[in-house]
Amino acid sequence: MSDIALWILFAVVIGIFLTIDLLLVHRRHGPMPVRTALFWVAVWISLGLGFGLVVWQTRGAVAAGEYLAGYLLEYSLSVDNIFVFAMLFGYFAVPTENQRQLLFWGVLGAIVFRAIFIVGGIALIHAFEPIIYVFGAILVITGIRMARTVEEEADPEANRILRLVRRFLPMTDNYEGDRFFVRRAGRRLATPLFAALVTIELSDIMFAIDSVPAILAITTDPFIVLTSNAFAILGLRSLYFVLANALDRFVYLRVGLGAILVVAGLKMITSGFIDIPIYVSLGVIAGILIVSLVASLFATRPKRPAEALPHAGKVGHDEPDIHGVEQPTD
Repeated sequence: MSDIALWILFAVVIGIFLTIDLLLVHRRHGPMPVRTALFWVAVWISLGLGFGLVVWQTRGAVAAGEYLAGYLLEYSLSVDNIFVFAMLFGYFAVPTENQRQLLFWGVLGAIVFRAIFIVGGIALIHAFEPIIYVFGAILVITGIRMARTVEEEADPEANRILRLVRRFLPMTDNYEGDRFFVRRAGRRLATPLFAALVTIELSDIMFAIDSVPAILAITTDPFIVLTSNAFAILGLRSLYFVLANALDRFVYLRVGLGAILVVAGLKMITSGFIDIPIYVSLGVIAGILIVSLVASLFATRPKRPAEALPHAGKVGHDEPDIHGVEQPTD
């Protein structure tokens, strides 16, 4: 299968399922049921891994390994998007019936911005190869900051662009269903839903700046980079509804993601001196992700009754007997 045929296959698959997703957004409102979300997560993962098999059959084991490493890297980093989406929904008090709609446009924006940064990043590397060391340094710094600011939350009000939009674009005080704009007394007004959308798209740009250099540390093949990114991100909306009620349990996930970014950055910086096999990169990414998830779940596991009540089951020698009278000892 030629590269052109692979690009066409990729575009057709993405187009079909995005259309299905968009139709579901307009037909149904409210949060996606967990069972339905799990089904769609399984569908997207199956499509992503299945496309990896296509890459293996048409491009060989090395390309397939790069695709899988890129897919796993972007899928793990996309979980950080979910944390931000949840925070923004809470900040803007987005009604549950509108969250699915915003998530769709957020995911679509993530794909578009990543594609733009991927093309630009690869062009920069080909035009000026030493730029790869700059990308590596950015990843190391970003990874350290991510690992050290586990509890940090972004403040939308501190975003200058959003403040500028609100200054020059009048907005309603309340939500107007699923509408981004309404007309009142001959004036076109934005709704809080539009403000939330702007902030989500701005967060997509910031995530693209962080994640694209990470995948470029694995490969600069445009096809592998773009397809692995797209398939990893497309399941983000369904994954949100699976994890939304359990995000507080992943206390060490951002530490793990920060470590992954540092490793990717170091790989970039040392790429001119050390050739790290793709299976090593894949193993390191998977290992860090598994350790951070297991550590998080262990640290936040529900306490047993005996742990919740420290004195339960303990009987002191000086406690009175059942009649309330202390018994003499020999």
